[in-house]
Amino acid sequence: MKTCISRSLLKIVVGCAFFTILGFAQSSSDPGAAMVSPPAANIQPVAIEPGAPSRDEKAEESAIVADPASLIPDLPPVPRKDATLIGGILEKLDRVRDQVTVRVFGGGQMRVLFDPRTHVYRGQKEVTITDLKQGERIYLDTILDGNQVFARNIRLRPEAAAGQSQGIVLKYTSDQITLRDGLSPSAVKIRLSSSTKILRDGRTVSASTLVPGSLVSVDFDSGGKGNDVARQISILALPGTRYTFVGQVVHLDLRAGLLVLNSSIDHKTYEIHLNPQATPDDNLQAGANVTITANFENSQYVARSVAVTPEGK
Repeated sequence: MKTCISRSLLKIVVGCAFFTILGFAQSSSDPGAAMVSPPAANIQPVAIEPGAPSRDEKAEESAIVADPASLIPDLPPVPRKDATLIGGILEKLDRVRDQVTVRVFGGGQMRVLFDPRTHVYRGQKEVTITDLKQGERIYLDTILDGNQVFARNIRLRPEAAAGQSQGIVLKYTSDQITLRDGLSPSAVKIRLSSSTKILRDGRTVSASTLVPGSLVSVDFDSGGKGNDVARQISILALPGTRYTFVGQVVHLDLRAGLLVLNSSIDHKTYEIHLNPQATPDDNLQAGANVTITANFENSQYVARSVAVTPEGK
């Protein structure tokens, strides 16, 4: 009997040990169950802040920053070609397409490109493309760049002083002068006073010297609304008077019979009309130095003789 009891107890002990080992194996094979635990009450969330870059990182970033201007490639130099000189009235300045539209002397229109390589001069002073004004007379040194006409230089007349007008006298009375100004679509009327001076070649002359058809320059005090009062009237040319010009040809259009000369004496630009019946000198071309004798007739200079000065003299 004791032997039976001992065997029964042995079976019970072995069975308990077996189930104990089996439970331990199950708990060990389930990691999720082992990790689940209630959060501790004293644990606080940690705030995460972005870190500031170190000095080495800042130096590295600044070293790779490029100047935007350096990313734009330099323009190629202007091709070295003989320039064709064009003169006319500026009809349009297109800053989007970088081109000017010119109504060429003698008829027709021409579109000419420009870019930062283009130099703009007003008289002897270099200015910018923004100084161009619609309706102004301009002269361009142009070259053919590929299939495009490009302006190497643009030349403007010297800027008139404030309160100055130049034109042909249409009518003159003791209290008013009426001019046809080339830059104004209508006649310009300027009042005269007892203190208005009339000059010719820098000397004071009588009012009788001034006749219709004369080319004059008028300095005046602007009063607005037709109340401009002339301080001084300078006679530049009188009808029928002969003048001699010496300088360089900056524009030549034999078909239109027009020559534009830059005077070497007063550095002004003059438009001189050529006699269409005369045979021009073979050496007469843009850039040539000339001496011209002309009469002032019908509100314009008309050449009577044109002599080309040989190079080197």
